[in-house]
Amino acid sequence: MARQTSPQGTLLYAQSGGVTAVINTTAAGVIAEARSRKVKVLAARNGILGALADDLFDTSTMTPAQVRMLAHTPGGAFGSCRVKLKSLEEDRARYEQLLETFRRHDVRWFLYNGGNDSADTALKVSQLAQEFGYPLTCIGVPKTVDNDLAVTDCCPGFGSAAKYTAVSVRECALDVAAMAKTSTKVFVYEAMGRHAGWLAAAAGLAGRSEDEAPHIILFPERAYDETAFLAQVKSVVERVGWCVVVASEGIRDADGRFIADAGAAKDAFGHTQLGGVAAHLAGRVQQQLGLKVHWTLPDYLQRSARHIASQTDFEQARAVGRKAVQYALKGLNATMPVIQRISDSPYRWKIVPAPLSSIANAEKKMPPEFIRADGYGITAEARRYLQPLIRGEAYPPYARDGLPKYLELDLG
Repeated sequence: MARQTSPQGTLLYAQSGGVTAVINTTAAGVIAEARSRKVKVLAARNGILGALADDLFDTSTMTPAQVRMLAHTPGGAFGSCRVKLKSLEEDRARYEQLLETFRRHDVRWFLYNGGNDSADTALKVSQLAQEFGYPLTCIGVPKTVDNDLAVTDCCPGFGSAAKYTAVSVRECALDVAAMAKTSTKVFVYEAMGRHAGWLAAAAGLAGRSEDEAPHIILFPERAYDETAFLAQVKSVVERVGWCVVVASEGIRDADGRFIADAGAAKDAFGHTQLGGVAAHLAGRVQQQLGLKVHWTLPDYLQRSARHIASQTDFEQARAVGRKAVQYALKGLNATMPVIQRISDSPYRWKIVPAPLSSIANAEKKMPPEFIRADGYGITAEARRYLQPLIRGEAYPPYARDGLPKYLELDLG
């Protein structure tokens, strides 16, 4: 039998942006695939910051059991960050600093696991390496609970957040229904989603008929009209006896102003810092309709809920990690492994390569045909798209104390 030769060079993996319930599943897929091909994997601590500071973790120190446990652990095991590098001209010194780190560790393959902004960074790094004649293959690895990456059918991380959202809304609805006679009449649930209403739409899976919760979904893709919204709430309460509202954090009025704009604060990516749309809506319902209202802001809960992760999401997260290594070793520079849907029923999918140039800084919003004609719910077409993504349960192992067993790496 011919002896397998190891590719020359090192692979650098980094996590970026808000983490998900399965981003570590992708990381585990990267490490496992690279090990099977005898490729050394370094992980940058705190994303691109670690690469800039030459602060790297050698994953060779991880045991096979730790890699397996990594796949079932939420958060970002190697640390993530919200740092967006500017253009090659504006941030040239930092890009060149990255290349110095790559040279120092003989990094020939760079895998950046994140969303649209991260795809843009990976693309720019690949362009700079070409300019300097440095042999580097850059791969963007998809991740986001917002499900707003262009080209890919869905994003690893979304399916589990969608499952958490649908389950939580169904369970909360049972609580509200039980108490509506003498207590809460309206419940408002805030879902992540700055410009795209995918997570809010996932809440629609909790019920099927017009009288089942959620009764009202507010999407960023539709302008928010307070008068129409309050009339809809009043109508539902009169008909059903209670009302569950799911609102995307990024809903805007007809002039394009965020309803929950927290002021002038911006995050590191330059996005307006949102939060508080549920509290705002609850206040308006109470003031204008005189109804007792409760509201909730799941925030980090919806993206870190590994205990109820989707099996579909788990499998896709692992698959993009493995395929990213394969694409890197094949030299498919400035590429991202994306998910392509083959059929809805039975649900079938595959991983295919897509150019980073078609993904970087692009944004996929909810198509009009996924939003009900009245603007307050999802269509059957949206349900066919969403349902397979939350299917199956990828439970983590549990310890005797009743809590999940998650990996805690000592990064030194």
